[in-house]
Amino acid sequence: MNTKLTGKNVLITAGAQGIGEAITKHFIDSGANVAIHYFSSADTANKLVEYAQSKGQKAVALSGDLTDEVVANSLVEQTITALGSLHILINNAGSLVDRKMLNDMDTDFWHKVMDINLTSMMFVTRAAAPQLAKHKSSSIVNLASLAGRKGGHPGSLAYSTSKGAILTLTRALSSELGPQGTRVNAVAPGLILGTSFHNTHTTKASAAQTIAGIPIQRAGDSDDVARAVVYLASEYDGFITGATLDINGGVYNM
Repeated sequence: MNTKLTGKNVLITAGAQGIGEAITKHFIDSGANVAIHYFSSADTANKLVEYAQSKGQKAVALSGDLTDEVVANSLVEQTITALGSLHILINNAGSLVDRKMLNDMDTDFWHKVMDINLTSMMFVTRAAAPQLAKHKSSSIVNLASLAGRKGGHPGSLAYSTSKGAILTLTRALSSELGPQGTRVNAVAPGLILGTSFHNTHTTKASAAQTIAGIPIQRAGDSDDVARAVVYLASEYDGFITGATLDINGGVYNM
């Protein structure tokens, strides 16, 4: 139980599947009130709402395509209506979409990946920043990826580029939003199995090859990421901002 989060209001984008679901559950278990954004995982989102409410905490499930600026703005507005205020934003929404090499890269696909992973994050953060500024201290945690560090596996050019941009976005936002009391950090997960992302885009052979090169000899899981996100979000009196926490079992260090 992270008592620093008791009664805090948290918005988690894509908070009802994979890593996002684990993040949401960890915040609920830490006593936070949650606004759970989802795109297609309505059943899981509603179950998480019920779970939070069973603990006496406020929760709401909100759907929407965050690549639409109006929808992103509305998401924050609905969060404030439901929870009353906002202390923490977790920018988790993102997707590889498909594997495409440079020679097969059409312009529409490039823009689609950038909009899902990067532009949507800007939209939500821009809408949320004035709400976060109403508190003496607040926090944003962005989900990047090891792919943004290393460049990713073949076919992930657009995804890796967008995730690398999130690392820079995090640093820039930490400077811009620091004076208002908002810390901005990121996490960069490596191979996290058991998620729809890797179930869809990573073969068993590729996963086994990656695990063989990980010093602690295992893949990560969603809880590994969720614990790190909760830690970064909860350090209200901390000195950590503009940082990226690598969660990859030691396969890559910077």
